[in-house]
Amino acid sequence: MRKATIYLSIALGLLFYSCQKPNIYLPGEERKNEAWFEPTPFGMVYVQRGAYLIGPSDDEVLQTSTPSKTVSAEAFWMDDTEITNNEYRQFVYWVRDSIARRLLGETYADFLITETSRGVPLKEARLNWEEKIDWKDSEYQMAMEELFIPEGEHFVFNKEIDTRNLVYDYYWVDYKQAAKRQNSFDFETQSYNGNIINQDGEITPIENRGTFLMHERIPVYPDTLSWIRDFTYTYNDPYTMKYFSHVGFDNYPVVGVTWDQANAFCNWRTNLQIKYSKRLNETPAHDYRLPTETEWELAARGGLNNTIYPWGTYYTRNVQGCFVANFKPLRGNYVSDSPTTTTAMRTGEFDPNNYGLYDMAGNVAEWTSTAFFEAGYDIIDDINPEVQYDAKPDDPAVMKRKVIRGGSWKDIAYFIRTSTRSFEYQDTTKSYIGFRCVRTSFRNDLQNR
Repeated sequence: MRKATIYLSIALGLLFYSCQKPNIYLPGEERKNEAWFEPTPFGMVYVQRGAYLIGPSDDEVLQTSTPSKTVSAEAFWMDDTEITNNEYRQFVYWVRDSIARRLLGETYADFLITETSRGVPLKEARLNWEEKIDWKDSEYQMAMEELFIPEGEHFVFNKEIDTRNLVYDYYWVDYKQAAKRQNSFDFETQSYNGNIINQDGEITPIENRGTFLMHERIPVYPDTLSWIRDFTYTYNDPYTMKYFSHVGFDNYPVVGVTWDQANAFCNWRTNLQIKYSKRLNETPAHDYRLPTETEWELAARGGLNNTIYPWGTYYTRNVQGCFVANFKPLRGNYVSDSPTTTTAMRTGEFDPNNYGLYDMAGNVAEWTSTAFFEAGYDIIDDINPEVQYDAKPDDPAVMKRKVIRGGSWKDIAYFIRTSTRSFEYQDTTKSYIGFRCVRTSFRNDLQNR
């Protein structure tokens, strides 16, 4: 009996050992056995991978043209609120300061780093962010003259930053174009031939590129005049002048940003996290980006199927009779759902859904990465569904439509449903459209190890 117990223990041990995933080492590469972990990103919540039902429920008879569909999606992180004025203003200030340092570096060498700590010259000079800029210094102002409004355009002789010059310059790879094999491998030269496509749609061939490298130059300052342009017969001048710039609106969602500006913010946020991360385990596994339409809907539902609104009921009021989202509840009576001003859009004013996400219905509508067309749900895949298209300036307007979700403070209840699909053109700005970021997660795989 004792021998049988020993043999059984050995057999179970061998079986357990054989099920373990071995560590694979590459020749000449040193690897630590410490497991990589994915910490919770600041201000984001986790959406579990799984199969979900998207589209209208049986009770939504008005949406018979859009079918419901079961899809599977990988886990991801999502911002618990829309990107606020405070957060987007940091992006604008970073662009401003980087341009200022580049201009100052042409006169003052301290603003550029030209060699490593060991004295090895760099191929390309880097900005020195530790050197402070004295914006009131007249000599500094002369060196940064290009950054300010031209003298003939000064308003009451104030010297101010010209927001038209705040341009974020970056590159990204269009993998979908690369997957079409339009860039072929030349066996004679043993290299790839590819293209650079800039924002104007011009194509420049380059060597040794196996993908399409996209070059973007995006003006980053929000269109504050959208408050007046969107509503002709209203007095929205106070919002135009103060909504983005005043600290009183720090925690309100940024509006007046295009789809391209939202993507530029995601790129900046990704690079900023990688640059300032000191430990490998804190380095993001994936880039920040806009959510796909499917991801947005899954997150808005909060794990609930066949519900009209993110809070899980069929009504827009709670048991006390109070509205539970910021939208247009009654005819012209915007303040019924808001304790303060007409457009009280402060993030987090209402209760979150089951995932901990605020304002997934109402407040401001949100950009997604998905290209809009009416039959979207009919042809999308059932695993990580997405339809993307990076429209060029000379493309027809119909190709520039991007899905927006969630409805806004100006919309009636129909538009804040989780299944309602709408769109806006990617190169337009609206006073009722913002965005939030997502990041694909590895947490499920790590938990199963």
